[in-house]
Amino acid sequence: MRVEPDDPTGDWTREGVFEVDSGVYRIPLPLPHDGLRAVNVYAICDSSGVVLIDSGWPIAADRDRLERALAALDCGLGDIRRFLITHVHRDHYTLAVALRREFGGEIALGAGEQPTIARLNDPDHRPMIEHAAAMARHGADELAAWIRERADQIRINPGDWEPPDVWLEETDVPLGERTLQALPTPGHTQGHVVFIEDAAGLLFAGDHVLPHITPSIGFEAVGAALPLADYLRSLNVVRSLPDRKLLPAHGPVRPSVHARVDELLDHHARRLDECVAIVGDDSLTAYQVAQRMTWTQRQRAFGDLDPFNQLLAVLETVAHLNVLVAQNRLRLQEVDGVNRYSSV
Repeated sequence: MRVEPDDPTGDWTREGVFEVDSGVYRIPLPLPHDGLRAVNVYAICDSSGVVLIDSGWPIAADRDRLERALAALDCGLGDIRRFLITHVHRDHYTLAVALRREFGGEIALGAGEQPTIARLNDPDHRPMIEHAAAMARHGADELAAWIRERADQIRINPGDWEPPDVWLEETDVPLGERTLQALPTPGHTQGHVVFIEDAAGLLFAGDHVLPHITPSIGFEAVGAALPLADYLRSLNVVRSLPDRKLLPAHGPVRPSVHARVDELLDHHARRLDECVAIVGDDSLTAYQVAQRMTWTQRQRAFGDLDPFNQLLAVLETVAHLNVLVAQNRLRLQEVDGVNRYSSV
């Protein structure tokens, strides 16, 4: 493996080490059981060692590819002195925990992830059971049953989510020869953070701003009250800052954060209007609204999605409907334990 200049027009998932700025390298790691296909981790190298932004899964494919990539930079896994993690999801956090256990190194994670880390380390926690309750509450009984059956089969290793060494608030992060700014951007998760290098004009965006897709909203072990409202506020915070090069966790590098933020804000504005139009004069559950919408870039029908992606679709629909209630554009009523939405 050798270091190459980054080519945003190529296959962003292919194995390699791609220089996106002086001393900053994009390393795609595979996600073999995930539709996203890969996660970009970013290595920042200087005389004091390696800092990794996000880390991948603790699976052999990710560890081996990361080790080969670092070897191309004349480094090894033991040279990683710090992990800066954008959020707690498995493909970003858990390989860092495994490597810290073996080699040391400091892990920093957004302070807003503390409730989720605590839940994932609770020995009495049944994985995804909170999502089963949410599906029942929003009229998706079949999905609730599917999740309960799956929950009995999932075995989460709490060791994958050992707490970080540092809980990040908004702060400067000195890295020797450069300084990053950690900026909380709740929405995708409560504790999501992005990292900004002002001098180089870079924004390490995690899943907050993705070039091809919209990040999921509401899929957390401990959810926020209005995650979409949080996400839209965070987008506007990033939009208010100087424009920078977008370094996303999934997808190719793009020259402008602002351009993609504008597209995401427009998408969610249209989605909110669509929800109002679907509800019309009816009284509908979030499940019923989600069934009447199309999903993914390919505009797939809800029924064509697998159950897990149907779950994500309903959670995202709930997030939009609850923002509309907060805006007084829809009314929420509980009927026999099920939430229903109607016009004001």
